[in-house]
Amino acid sequence: MTLWATENQMAKRFLMDFWREFLWVGLLSLMTNLLMLTPTLYMLQIYDRVMMSRSELTLLFLTMLVAGLFLMTALSEWLRSRLLVRAGLRMDEKLSPRVFEAAFESQLAGAQHDAHQAFTHLTNIRQFFTGAGVIALFDVPWTPIYIIVISLLHPLLGIIAIVFALIQLGMAFLTHQFTYSSSEAAARADAKSREVLHAKLRNAESVEAMGMLGSLHDRWLEAHSRSQAQAAVASNQQKQFQSLTKFLRYAMQSITLGSAAMLVIHGELSVGAMIAANVLMTRALQPLDQLAGSWRSAIQAKEAIEKLTALLKAFPENLKKLHNQSIKGELRFNELEAMASSRVEPILHGLNFMVPAGQVTAIIGPSGSGKSTLARCIVGVWSQTHGQVSLDHVALEEWDREYLGQHIGYLPQDIELLDGTIADNISRFDSLDSEKVIEAAKRCGIHEMILRLPMGYDTPIGTINGILSSGQRQRLALARALYGNPQVIVLDEPNANLDDQGEQALLSAIQTLKAEHKTIFLITHRNHMLAVSDFLLILESGRIAHYGPRDEVVNAIAKK
Repeated sequence: MTLWATENQMAKRFLMDFWREFLWVGLLSLMTNLLMLTPTLYMLQIYDRVMMSRSELTLLFLTMLVAGLFLMTALSEWLRSRLLVRAGLRMDEKLSPRVFEAAFESQLAGAQHDAHQAFTHLTNIRQFFTGAGVIALFDVPWTPIYIIVISLLHPLLGIIAIVFALIQLGMAFLTHQFTYSSSEAAARADAKSREVLHAKLRNAESVEAMGMLGSLHDRWLEAHSRSQAQAAVASNQQKQFQSLTKFLRYAMQSITLGSAAMLVIHGELSVGAMIAANVLMTRALQPLDQLAGSWRSAIQAKEAIEKLTALLKAFPENLKKLHNQSIKGELRFNELEAMASSRVEPILHGLNFMVPAGQVTAIIGPSGSGKSTLARCIVGVWSQTHGQVSLDHVALEEWDREYLGQHIGYLPQDIELLDGTIADNISRFDSLDSEKVIEAAKRCGIHEMILRLPMGYDTPIGTINGILSSGQRQRLALARALYGNPQVIVLDEPNANLDDQGEQALLSAIQTLKAEHKTIFLITHRNHMLAVSDFLLILESGRIAHYGPRDEVVNAIAKK
């Protein structure tokens, strides 16, 4: 309950930033709704004054006046819509950077927030606040005023207006109650069907090679059928309520006109008032009709606000860190524990060791011993930790992340080249420095390979993704890790996909970096790679089994 209250306070504070826009929209809505009485007054004057006096001059004057008022109505509605669109753009400008950062941090932390949907939530909010839904909210308070005006024409018409207003509100509520769950179920089923399909397409080669297409097609067809069945149920329910709403709308117009005609017959109402009452009734109930039509988007906007405020609260804006001094590369690990939400036991258990600056540390151990998790802790991207990792006696979280990232090179096991050119990927999508890009490529021995590509360094990754070997992709990622001459370099299985030539280039690059006094962490399963290391760290079940200078650790193991 406290969290819900806090989130709603945050939402209210955010909406208060747009109070000027909402104030002006309210004033323009006041003008628009007052001007909406123009057709009613015009008809009353035509039937009750012009038709009686047969004055053409009066008719001309009234028509010119009404035309001017209609022009003012159109102008006020246009200004209202324009203000809302501008508010939506300002809302996007204000929130997009924060949502991007929070969604990225949520994904990095493996949190339970749906980071992929963050911008969908933002779009839902913006569309609601710039669409018919929010205009209906500003117009709804005028419904009672219109009903009062109708009642002034005749109390019976006012009672009919109140009854139909209550019926429309009830229909809107019932429509939401009966169709929301089925619509959500249909959306989830459709998302599941598309997820199954995309998973198959991502692994098309393996599916085709091992004859898995038939079985996977049956699974997708089953998910697709469920999706279509849920969509049919939701669509049928919505159509039923739409038909009922349409019937009530037509019935309202006919009953209003018929009741007014009866009053005219009994001499209790004029012909002009009869037609005006019908127009006023339509105008009085129109905001309720719009509100019913946008009820779903209003609920989605409310849910989106709650989810976004929860995301932004969980990942608040980072304060600018002050530590951006030159980096030497000494790392200390003090009681480091790394956890994962899917595990009860920690992945790493209380690691304590120190790596001097400018040394090469090889990290080995059996699969599942925590080597890759330790690599992520070293570069500061594993969020679920206890203890501390410090660089040059400063905790990693206290460094300015943008500054620190320029001085860290990281090659993960899972290689992911981003959409862009070869040069973009090597340069980390920073402002392009051709000399640094070529230098990084030459260090990895791929300069000549890149020049043989269709457009050299300007070749888009998307055009060659299918023809790049695993080894070539790994060497491109290695060039990205070495770009800009970083001081701390973490290489997780850098030779896993390399041939002999690629491995020689890797060893040569490590030797060069070692001579330049870089701090290097090398995770490997190949013992011959240990020759370039100064220190050796052996992990077993997330604990340090051995650590120290390489020769001492090797001798200690040999004596056992």
